[in-house]
Amino acid sequence: MEKIARKLSEFTAARLAGAGLALVVGLSSPIAAHADEAAAKSLFKNMSDYMAAQKNISFNYDTDFDVVTKQNQKLTLAASGTLVINRPDKIRNNRSGGFADVEMLFDGKTLTLFGKNANAYTQVEVPGTLDHLIDQLRNKFNRPLPGADLLMSNPQAELMDGVNDIKDLGSGVIGGVECDHLAFRTKDVDWEIWIAQGDRPYPCRYVITSKQVTGWPQYSIQLRDWKSGDEVTADDFAFNNSTNAKKIELKDLPNADDLPKNFVRGKLK
Repeated sequence: MEKIARKLSEFTAARLAGAGLALVVGLSSPIAAHADEAAAKSLFKNMSDYMAAQKNISFNYDTDFDVVTKQNQKLTLAASGTLVINRPDKIRNNRSGGFADVEMLFDGKTLTLFGKNANAYTQVEVPGTLDHLIDQLRNKFNRPLPGADLLMSNPQAELMDGVNDIKDLGSGVIGGVECDHLAFRTKDVDWEIWIAQGDRPYPCRYVITSKQVTGWPQYSIQLRDWKSGDEVTADDFAFNNSTNAKKIELKDLPNADDLPKNFVRGKLK
């Protein structure tokens, strides 16, 4: 916990505002800010290099997804899942929420999406690497993978683009694991990451705050039960249609969003 004590000396004033407590923080000097940024960049690069070097990865995760209604009420929808990766081109992801229960498999050639609630599945040929699949899921199929940027072959290149402010916020504890806590800003989003300390600097928590939507909603993913290398259970990444699910077109498969059917996506600001 030594980083907590170190960082406390770098924060300035706190003030009371109305009925709530507002905490105003700032670095003590430009020199401290520069050192802070350099340390944060180094810690994040270590995480990116570690993630890129792992051929086999598995973890469980929990996600929180904020939505803002027309009445400016912020609501949070929760989901959980499991994910297994075998680089460079295989993945299995199971994700369950209040409104979706979906399994996604990719064997390097064929993407299978299985909607368990509907007992229906679809398959699309998307030959290529995991990076290519993530891009296709996000840009072509509008079915982004949770925490996808962290799973790319170079997370640093994906996430540091457009960053204009960086902070090292010291230590935090996520699921009993002591982590380095870093914060980054871009024009459109703010994001934070908690990285496990030690020789396995994997991401424990990742939070994105949208500045283009009224109410600044957040998306967060928290990782647990991290395994890598030989710890990961072998998987053939093949779809086993044990429930006699009906094969349908991709456009007819319910989306994997955790949104209720009566929710409609609004426009950005």
